[in-house]
Amino acid sequence: MRPDFAAPFANTGAAMLVRRSVLAMLALMLGLGAACGSTALGGMALGGTAWAAEKGTENRKDPTHASGLPIPRFVTVRVGEVNLRSGPNGSYPIEWVFRRKDMPVEIVQEFDTWRRIRDWEGAEGWVHQSALSGRRGVLIVGQTRSVHEAPRGDSAVVARAEPGVIGSLKKCRDDWCEVELKGYRGWMRRADFWGTYAGEKIE
Repeated sequence: MRPDFAAPFANTGAAMLVRRSVLAMLALMLGLGAACGSTALGGMALGGTAWAAEKGTENRKDPTHASGLPIPRFVTVRVGEVNLRSGPNGSYPIEWVFRRKDMPVEIVQEFDTWRRIRDWEGAEGWVHQSALSGRRGVLIVGQTRSVHEAPRGDSAVVARAEPGVIGSLKKCRDDWCEVELKGYRGWMRRADFWGTYAGEKIE
């Protein structure tokens, strides 16, 4: 009797189909896994790029507040002559020229290494930061003012200063400030000069 091989062959064919299906599924799963892995890696790369961009943004200084110091604030003119320009660059036209070294001025705006300053009469313009000093100064305004020995109105007068006289500001206590004018050191009422803010404490 001839053996019947049909069933075994049929079973083998079914098994081969099953194996092929399993292999196909495995390949599909592996492919999906690789794709997911690539996506995940891509996400990590994108995340890293975003982080780097964010860090770069943090490290960049705001050019309109380049110094990080308060605005407005008082400084003094470092040199004997400084050109005030209409904009924050050496190519802008000159609008004013200050010829008073150590004169107190107020910084009202910043852009990169340039500072917009204002004098006691309200004249404004842009100068390079190298033309300014962080030292504090005073400018006598109004009328002839008294310099006292102590921060009291009834203390001895050690000097009298006319309007326009420039001196250095040492410290301030309440409504009185210690100043030095042409070698004379004493106390003046804060309202008698220009170069400090009301209530500003200076040590």
